[in-house]
Amino acid sequence: MHGQSVQSAYLRMPHVEKGMQVGLFGGSFNPPHAGHVLVAEIALRRLALDQLWWMVTPGNPLKSTRELASLEERIARSEAITRNPRIKVTAFEAAHHVRYTADTLALVRARNPGVDFVWIMGADSLRDFHRWERWRDIMMTFPIAVIDRPGATLSFLSSVVARSFDYARVDEMNAPRLARMKAPAWTFIHGPRSTLSSTAIRNGRG
Repeated sequence: MHGQSVQSAYLRMPHVEKGMQVGLFGGSFNPPHAGHVLVAEIALRRLALDQLWWMVTPGNPLKSTRELASLEERIARSEAITRNPRIKVTAFEAAHHVRYTADTLALVRARNPGVDFVWIMGADSLRDFHRWERWRDIMMTFPIAVIDRPGATLSFLSSVVARSFDYARVDEMNAPRLARMKAPAWTFIHGPRSTLSSTAIRNGRG
């Protein structure tokens, strides 16, 4: 995959219509694996989403970029592993030179009036979420769905975010309506879990 094909196909936000419920699932996907697909599929189903944006980030400010595969390679691998037509692989963040999730979400909201978005993250990310740049702004921008991940089911309850925004937690039964809710609103979604991790795969243990 060459830079030109990335430019034309992936550096724009996917097309959406007003009234849609759209999930935002971002990550370095280095490499993408079945665990990521499982999170995406659970989110599509449990949140009653019309689309899910699989957002391949240029880099992660909290992680070393030394072992980061090229954006082109990570996009190609993401396309190869995602089969659901409602999953849209995109790398629009690279075109807008945004570095932090808070900026990405502000951009998405400004560009897509009338669309209901929900931010999706694995439960393992919640532990360090309070280290993210302007994490409170993220909580206040879109509702958030936290998807169960191995070893994170209980630890998420003691996370800074879960404690700080305990008042905004939505019952899992109401997950299909989460995207329509006003932030802050978040829920924890239990379900099948994959033990795969990108780190283990890179280290030959996946």
